[in-house]
Amino acid sequence: MASIADHSGNGAALARQAELLAREPSEDRAMANAIRALAIDAVEAAKSGHPGMPMGMADAATTLYRKFLKFDAAAPDWWDRDRFVLSAGHGSMLLYALLHLTGHEGMGIEQIKSFRQLHSRAAGHPEYGEHPAIEMTTGPLGQGFATSVGMALAERMLAAKFGKSLVDHRTWVIAGDGCLQEGVSHEAAALAGHLKLNKLTVLWDDNSISIDGATSVSTSEDTLKRFAAYGWNTRRIDGHDFEELAAALTFAQKSSKPTIIACKTIIGFGAPTKAGTAGVHGAALGGAEAEGAKKALGWNHLPFTVPDEIYAPWREAGSRGAATRRAWLKRLAKHPMRAEFERVMQGKLPEGWVEAMSAYKAGLAEAKPKLATRQASQKALEALVQAVPELVGGSADLTGSNLTLIKGMGDVTPGNYAGRYIYYGIREFGMAAAMNGIALHGGLIPYGGTFFVFADYMRPAIRLAALMGTRAIHVLTHDSIGLGEDGPTHQPIEHLASFRAMPNVLVLRPADAIETAEAWEIAIKNAKGPSLLVLSRQGVPALRESANGNKSARGAYVLAEANGPRAATIIATGTEVSLAMAARKTLAAQGIEVAVVSAPCLELFAQQSPEYQKEVLGTASRIGVEAAGGFGWERWLGPDGIFIGMNGFGASAPAEILYEHFGITEAAIVAAVKKEGN
Repeated sequence: MASIADHSGNGAALARQAELLAREPSEDRAMANAIRALAIDAVEAAKSGHPGMPMGMADAATTLYRKFLKFDAAAPDWWDRDRFVLSAGHGSMLLYALLHLTGHEGMGIEQIKSFRQLHSRAAGHPEYGEHPAIEMTTGPLGQGFATSVGMALAERMLAAKFGKSLVDHRTWVIAGDGCLQEGVSHEAAALAGHLKLNKLTVLWDDNSISIDGATSVSTSEDTLKRFAAYGWNTRRIDGHDFEELAAALTFAQKSSKPTIIACKTIIGFGAPTKAGTAGVHGAALGGAEAEGAKKALGWNHLPFTVPDEIYAPWREAGSRGAATRRAWLKRLAKHPMRAEFERVMQGKLPEGWVEAMSAYKAGLAEAKPKLATRQASQKALEALVQAVPELVGGSADLTGSNLTLIKGMGDVTPGNYAGRYIYYGIREFGMAAAMNGIALHGGLIPYGGTFFVFADYMRPAIRLAALMGTRAIHVLTHDSIGLGEDGPTHQPIEHLASFRAMPNVLVLRPADAIETAEAWEIAIKNAKGPSLLVLSRQGVPALRESANGNKSARGAYVLAEANGPRAATIIATGTEVSLAMAARKTLAAQGIEVAVVSAPCLELFAQQSPEYQKEVLGTASRIGVEAAGGFGWERWLGPDGIFIGMNGFGASAPAEILYEHFGITEAAIVAAVKKEGN
């Protein structure tokens, strides 16, 4: 195996490259060179991009797509296809070249020519939704790897439910050094190894180069030993040797564990002077270097031109899975669970779930329970888990605090995937990324819990879900200073404002049990992005008299109107709505009439018509109440409004003392209304 030694320095890389280029030409190498040429041409035309990784991993990708990946280019959304994730998303031309060469409709040569241009499907990094064969948005390193764990887990869970005849596919990942250095890769790899997700295979582009130069400037770990410790099978091969690549992928198919294959490659393979250097990572080669690379590769064709004799085997690879797909369709047609399988894979909610929630809410309206909204969430889940069988839950080691486990769900354990509840461990980022993968795979609706303050750990995955429009539901409890004695490290202050600032995210902070049920209904229906259920530790009284419809769906509504002209409008969310209602009662006894607006989701309220917003907010002075920072509230309070909330971090004390200490009280609201009236 001397050929895969870890050479250091450009000279050693170029010497190895010369040795490899001197080998007997093969059809595999010619096919791989088509990827390299397209990557070179597209990056040169765009005058920006990352040619090095596609050039280095072209041989591995060719082997995967030609002989191992189960797919049919004519039906890229086939449900039992293998999933391929390009975690090293900066090397996007690798994926676009593969889709083009294998004959995927919508990735013609004109799309390749428009690489990195406005409205091109071939964006700078792969973007979910731009082409049906792009499984997810990648680019933020490590997230593709971590999300693939959720895809692999979803496959195992659905196979346990529907059987191997309908669900039997693999998840393949190409990841780089950067992906495996990012912290989320540690979380995700540990989870995958623990759960024995043997149908997950990672091809690591082990090129020893990062933007700053050789990876040795920043790391000296033995990555394969790390993965072995997580419970993975490992292999180290020459990433430019087609026989070694095929043998390693065959080994992965037979593995009882997830597998990582270290493909020792030369970044920018073929470039005459820049190969094996950071200089080929993130910039166009330049005219002379590009011409020299093509000459070294024996590629004597005009830019963006692939000869028919090379297209032919690639198109054959693209149609290789057609017979397998047709056989699967025949099995699906005869399967006794066909209707249910098609329903969940199409993302259609089951019949009867709306009625089940309506009956549950009617019971709440009658009983009027005083509950923490995290407890109300658990009770809502008791109805939903029964009514929506594709709903699967979990928590980042806080099950007993988040109240996310419902009796009878069953646990997902290593080798046993028939349950519906996943113990993610203390891996918030890994959990959120895996939830994205479960949602992207299709067939399941994931929810996962942690404390709201730890949503900071999940933010990149929530943002990616927002970009992709992925339905992932985050149960975020202990939502404010109301969690009490755990103190400022655990008390979210700026978090509501920061997530409200993130496009395509619904931040739902319900005020009582009925609003919590409504928030769950909104989240279940929201198939266009992530939903955050922000829930309290402390109990709150029942505030709603009626459970008809879903008032929270409009984002904000008048919970209690003034008896006469409004002296003021008090707008509050979550646990502070009960303070506003108490203040309203006190003020009424003094002859001052105010309206209380509950605003569980300001994003939804912002989508309402100006007429509805004006009807709810009124024309009187406005007071906002929320046990968090006030950033963003000025939009709803206007220039003369008053905000009652937090101006800094919290403190450690019982909740009721903290509310008094920070001046978020009924008395403070009363005083603010009177001040506005003077």
